[in-house]
Amino acid sequence: MGSEGPKPVTINVTGFKKFQGVPENPTETIVNNLKSFVEKKGLPPGVTFGTCTVLEAAGDGALPMLFKVMESGISSDGSTCDAQVVWLHLGVNSGAHKFAIERQAVNEATFRCPDELGWRPQQLPIVPEDGKISRTRQTSFSTKAILEFLKKKGYDVTLSDDAGRFVCNYVYYHSLRLAEQRGSRSLFVHVPPFSRIDEETQMNFVASLLEAIASSC
Repeated sequence: MGSEGPKPVTINVTGFKKFQGVPENPTETIVNNLKSFVEKKGLPPGVTFGTCTVLEAAGDGALPMLFKVMESGISSDGSTCDAQVVWLHLGVNSGAHKFAIERQAVNEATFRCPDELGWRPQQLPIVPEDGKISRTRQTSFSTKAILEFLKKKGYDVTLSDDAGRFVCNYVYYHSLRLAEQRGSRSLFVHVPPFSRIDEETQMNFVASLLEAIASSC
């Protein structure tokens, strides 16, 4: 028999702790408060809220927790459970004035400064078995559809093909790779600091982003 309708969606969210030049990371605040915020607003139909995790702003240092939370949405036989599993990663771009939906990650670790554990790779492949540092992985989401959804809500948001080469790109590349292997989906979105777009607006933006993701699933 065919499906009775679209599969439900479970959305898991990660953010980052502080790092050099960013003593207070807005994504840590967003992720810590998001569950109660969206529960008050109400989740879109068919959407359940999974995990909310704040990662260390470190390359290899973030991976054990990243892999742990990503594996938590996968059943023991390696498949996603009864729901579509989505991994939404939030990072801050301290120089940004608008939100940015990242379409891809690059297999290159070139950190502009040491991460929070003191690692500063230069032109290293994130996953050596994937080949050259020019290798990219793209999200399976329709980023244009998500962009238009959010613009209609009144948010200043853009598409980006460059998530940098720092920890955000590092985590996104690993997430896209694991999501592809396990049948889940991954998306990374950069947010500005609260000094550029206030906390309340950013919380509402992420709530709308969850709606946009659900509609794209």
